[in-house]
Amino acid sequence: MRLLLIEDNGRLAALLIAGLERRGFRCDHAATLSIATEAVAAQVHELLIVDRGLPDGDGIAWLRDMRRAGFMQPALILTARDALEDRITGLDAGADDYVVKPAEVDEIAARIRALLRRPGPRAQTELRFGPLLLDSASRTTQCRGRAIDLARRETDLLELLLRQAGAVVRRESIESALYSFAEPVTPNAVEATVSRLRRKLEEAGARGMLHTVRGVGYMLREPVA
Repeated sequence: MRLLLIEDNGRLAALLIAGLERRGFRCDHAATLSIATEAVAAQVHELLIVDRGLPDGDGIAWLRDMRRAGFMQPALILTARDALEDRITGLDAGADDYVVKPAEVDEIAARIRALLRRPGPRAQTELRFGPLLLDSASRTTQCRGRAIDLARRETDLLELLLRQAGAVVRRESIESALYSFAEPVTPNAVEATVSRLRRKLEEAGARGMLHTVRGVGYMLREPVA
């Protein structure tokens, strides 16, 4: 699941991103609200983590404006401001949760999982297709009950393909999902990830499911009996 962290403290952002990515989340980072606005326009994020005191404004005021513009994804305020009126202001502005710094990464990750479990399109965490089962919350994958050991990007790719199983996923969409909006992508990076995922799926018994549509992208099909 892809998150956007809006935080101007570079050291804190790096530590939090590293901790969340170890727990199965993919994190983009914006150090200012203007960069955050560009990031939201360029990429779909399942959840925002928003600081309050950004160099170009208040994260809560920005979130309020985003809600008025129709942005509906969940948002967690992460700030050092712990007064009751600050928490009330943040929640009334459209935040779904309010966490006071310093906070342990495990707690932040647990709160993110709780927000993503709320009813709505984002609630589906178990993805099934043919013999494959991927739990996007625990980041575990099985084929006919047998665990498949996938790297982070391989899991991200499989999740994307499962969410659109039976349809072609364009290469550009895969690049956007696997890499942050500011991260360079080498020409054969996607192909290498697809190749590794295909090999692991076939070794686990899901033969003939991951197909290449030349010049367009990739897709999952039901295995041929």
